[in-house]
Amino acid sequence: MSTPVLPNGPSDSPVKILTVGAAVGNIRELFTKIKAIDAKHGKFDFALCVGDFFGPVNTENLISEKEGEIQELLDGKIEAPMRCYIMQGEHPLPWSVIQSYTKTSGELCKDVFLLNKQAVLTTAHGLRIACLGGKYDGQEYTNEQHGPPFSYASYTSANVEQLLSNSLTKTASANKAQSYTSLAAIRDAASSSSLVDILLSHDWPSAVTQFSAAPLAQPDLAPAGVHALDEVVRKVKPRYHFSAGGGSPPQFWEREPYVWNDEQGRVSRFVSLGAFGGESSTGGKKPRWFYAFSIQPSGPASARPANATKNPFIESVSRPPKRHFEDTDSGGGNYIWGNVGDAGKRMRTGAGPGGPPQKGGKPPSGYKCKVCESTEHFINDCPDREKPPESYICKICNTPGHFVRDCPTRHQVGDTGGRKPREGYVCRACGSELHYIDDCPTVKARPAHEGRGKRGPPKEITSDECWFCLSNPNIAKHLIVSIGTECYLSLPKGQIPPTQGSAAASHPNAPRIPGGGHVLIIPITHQPSYSTIPAALAPPILAETDAYKRALRALYAKHGAAAVFFEVARLSAKGGHAHVQAVPVPLKLRDSVERAFRAEGQLLNVDFEADADAALAACAGGRGSYFRVDLPDGGKLVHLIKEHVPFGIQFGRQVLVTLLDMADRFDWKACTLSEEEDKADAQAFKSAFAPFDPSL
Repeated sequence: MSTPVLPNGPSDSPVKILTVGAAVGNIRELFTKIKAIDAKHGKFDFALCVGDFFGPVNTENLISEKEGEIQELLDGKIEAPMRCYIMQGEHPLPWSVIQSYTKTSGELCKDVFLLNKQAVLTTAHGLRIACLGGKYDGQEYTNEQHGPPFSYASYTSANVEQLLSNSLTKTASANKAQSYTSLAAIRDAASSSSLVDILLSHDWPSAVTQFSAAPLAQPDLAPAGVHALDEVVRKVKPRYHFSAGGGSPPQFWEREPYVWNDEQGRVSRFVSLGAFGGESSTGGKKPRWFYAFSIQPSGPASARPANATKNPFIESVSRPPKRHFEDTDSGGGNYIWGNVGDAGKRMRTGAGPGGPPQKGGKPPSGYKCKVCESTEHFINDCPDREKPPESYICKICNTPGHFVRDCPTRHQVGDTGGRKPREGYVCRACGSELHYIDDCPTVKARPAHEGRGKRGPPKEITSDECWFCLSNPNIAKHLIVSIGTECYLSLPKGQIPPTQGSAAASHPNAPRIPGGGHVLIIPITHQPSYSTIPAALAPPILAETDAYKRALRALYAKHGAAAVFFEVARLSAKGGHAHVQAVPVPLKLRDSVERAFRAEGQLLNVDFEADADAALAACAGGRGSYFRVDLPDGGKLVHLIKEHVPFGIQFGRQVLVTLLDMADRFDWKACTLSEEEDKADAQAFKSAFAPFDPSL
């Protein structure tokens, strides 16, 4: 399936795309949400719908509410808010959809296009999009499917080879389908680049979690990838890869970018989206289900992102398809020994039942060595058993060439005598990289009642461990721009407004405050939140905080901006130190701030109290957690953070980068500068702030 290119050819302008998670049959509601997002953040050029758009097929021959919506869509009674590309997720498609696809070659109705199971298409903007629909099934992967491909939930090796064939050949000039006998033949015949801009799949590639420090929402997601998809990623090198198969229900996970050095530094990003439809497994809010981004159809490779990791695919090689749990116990084959007879009767080679295979024997029919797939010997006799596959990376030292059990650093000790942490680990209590938190002297020195027994009150770290306490020798002193009697002012690491390079001068919504203007107001005394400050200490701290707010408003106004202040007070979090973030927004957007917080809150299940002051009073004395916004017009918004209900600590930043149209500034780690650049920003801000500074 392909989309015709406009007569004047592809555009070099950035293409704005909205990607959404599985609708699971909630089509009308999803289109309503897409329309609302487009009205607020658009205009988007088109939408990509990953995962199950239609949901499970009804096997009871009853017309459900969702099936009624599907038919209304096919009949043109439900209108798409923009051009939408949809795909097959983990379920077979309804027969009515398959029939419609057959008749229309993919256009189910106006502006809704179903991508082929192994589609590669070029949009009117010049973007190449590849899609591998369905899910991996180890028992079906090497089989030949009979009947319409969408009537099967899984994809096969033939689908994967066809996808690679489509990506490696000039589809625009091909008048007839060309058959190939091997991937080598495909490579020899290829006359155009195999690279694609966007890859859509239900499954994750197996290597994608390697070298990543981004936390997974569910621990079982790491080993859930598919090796067959690794090969696809290596060949097409997508700039963006979207998936919807991360967990049950699907969870949101965004990996750090990685780079292809053999393609002039081509940058790839992987994002797995939560489902729009379906139910939350926790009873709380659903994982993030949409992702907006802009992409240039052509042009030079972008600069290497500051948070880029090692490429998890370039040192890997193709391996046999991963065997899933379902393949181990349901098909008669034992997960270690292969198909060796009935359960409970393990064959001893040449000696009848009783124990595991002994060395030197002949495997039974159907057995394959798990290491090399040979049928001539057991795994115990495999000559490659002591040597890991080339794609294997030791999880302790992050290097290839040996298994974890043989890692030379496995038994190294840290600075306190315990195990030495893996690379990238940081002790949450003291910030050391040389020991685990269980071996931390700071933790061991705490009173016994603060141990790991029953949950008690939140355990805050002490002032000499806190990154915001002036007594901590490791505090980033070069970012401090003002010190008062009760509070001090500091630039954050990775502030929202860009301050260096062309983006700072050219972005239409970048505030013109010298040094950026995004600052933190921080009480000098260590308190978890403003609501927990003792009554005897609170008045002067609150008074100086208000004085800093007035000064910042005056500074921002001088440079054509308004102030937005927000505070996250989470009493359940360790290591908290009260602070208020101050962010400037252009005056032209000041009246849009409240609407932005409410709209984003509605999408993320963040509700605001009708009486903000009463809500804050209810949290006084540390009786509750909250999120507070001080609006440019003097009003307040307060959200009460409920226990056991997730709340994104970056919610305030997320709203403001969306309002400012600076989606690339959401991850503060990706926005960090060198110490010299930070010092230049701090000095520029101090000079501009001096006439207003209440501490002077």
